[in-house]
Amino acid sequence: MNFPRALRERRTRRHLSQLDLALRAGTTQRHLSFIESGRSVPGRNMVVRLAESLELPLRERNELLLAAGYAPAYPESALDDPALAPVRTAIDHILRGHLPYPALVADHGGTLIAANSAFDLITEGAAPELVGPGTNIYRLALHPDGLAPRIRNLDEWARHILVRLGHLEELRAELAAYVPQLDASSGLLGFAVPLRLLSSHGELRLMTTVTTFATAVDVTLAELKLEAFLPADAATAEALAASADGPRGVAAGPAGAAAGREGAATAVDQPPGNM
Repeated sequence: MNFPRALRERRTRRHLSQLDLALRAGTTQRHLSFIESGRSVPGRNMVVRLAESLELPLRERNELLLAAGYAPAYPESALDDPALAPVRTAIDHILRGHLPYPALVADHGGTLIAANSAFDLITEGAAPELVGPGTNIYRLALHPDGLAPRIRNLDEWARHILVRLGHLEELRAELAAYVPQLDASSGLLGFAVPLRLLSSHGELRLMTTVTTFATAVDVTLAELKLEAFLPADAATAEALAASADGPRGVAAGPAGAAAGREGAATAVDQPPGNM
């Protein structure tokens, strides 16, 4: 990766002028111009300041440091690393505590890490190959053999997902091909985009919230996203409560299985994705 080009691309992507970024990073526009043109080689501290000023995710900060010839500043641990045991325990508590409503944890690319047992109701009827190990929650949602046939407001939900995938161009292109007739003109309804999903308990109307570990200094932890589904009406709340007769556990994805080894989770008897 060419550092001057990488820096310039990230700056323009955030619609910042050289002067704006220079002021944020505590340097001069002239110096920044020299860095972006390759006429000046920044020190490690300057690269770190520029990355922080651009508010880059930790992974991109490491990439920028590598492009400049420096070692990464942030570790990237495996989810089953003993150091992340408290994180796995926290994830388990959050997923269990959200029952009887569905909740899941995914990584930055949408790969499912863990989910609670209520997520079964979301994935029912999906093709096995879409809900096995390595499940991608975005592909599951929009694939014709996934949730798409059961989503009553597919145009709205597809647009909502595609907007979230601006950083994953290849996946975004794949998913956009699943909804070629997407009506880009229809507006959002109300204050949030609901997921209207047909299920064995009738139509579910769900809102979602996304939680992250805001103070993370590990790349893996910083990229975890916990997505929790909430009922948007009383009928959905009743349906979710009625469906909560099975094991009240956490499905054994990479995080769930690791947490189980630490005594923090009880895995239900389904593979990841059949949750």
